[in-house]
Amino acid sequence: MNAQRRRADATENRARIVEAARELVADGGEVMLNAVAKKAGVGQGTLYRHFPTRDDLFAEVYRQDVEELVDAAPALVAEYDPLSALSAWFDRLVAYARVKRGVLAAVEAGVRRDLADHSHGPIGDAVTTLLEAGKADGTIRSDVDARDVVLLVGYLSRLDDGEWDGRARRLLDVVLDGLRRGA
Repeated sequence: MNAQRRRADATENRARIVEAARELVADGGEVMLNAVAKKAGVGQGTLYRHFPTRDDLFAEVYRQDVEELVDAAPALVAEYDPLSALSAWFDRLVAYARVKRGVLAAVEAGVRRDLADHSHGPIGDAVTTLLEAGKADGTIRSDVDARDVVLLVGYLSRLDDGEWDGRARRLLDVVLDGLRRGA
C-alpha cells in the first residue's frame, strides 16, 4: 500500500472515530472508548493512535461540532430569508447542545473549561451574522445582540435527558418568536 493511500485510510479512520463518538455521546450515558472503536469499525490501537486520551477524542468531537455550527450561519443566511436561516440554525443548535452536554460530562474539568472558553467567541460571531441579516431586512428586533441570544439558549444545558426531545426545539421557537420585530 502506498503512503498516499495509508494517509487516506488514516484520515477516514479518524473521521469514523469522531463520528462514532459523536453518535454515542448524543445517545446519552457513559461512553466507553472500546464502544467507540467498535462502532467506528477500528481496533483500539487505531483509536489510541489518533486520540491518545479520552479527553483528546471528546475535545475533537466538540471542536468539530462548534466549527460546523459556526460555519452553518453564513451558508444559511445566503440560502434562506433571515428568520428561516435563524430557525434552521437553531435546529443545528439543538443537535450541537445535545452533543455538548455529553462531551462536557465526559471530559476533565480543565478540558471542559478550555472547550467552553474557546467556543463562545465563534458561536457569538455566528449568532451576530444571523441577527444582522434579520435586522437588515427588518424581521429581527434591533435591540437584541448575540449575547442576549446566547444567554437565552443557555437553558438547553438545564434540560433533563427525558424532556430533551419534547422541549428543546419548542423552547427555541419561543426564543425565535421573541426575536421577531414587533414581538
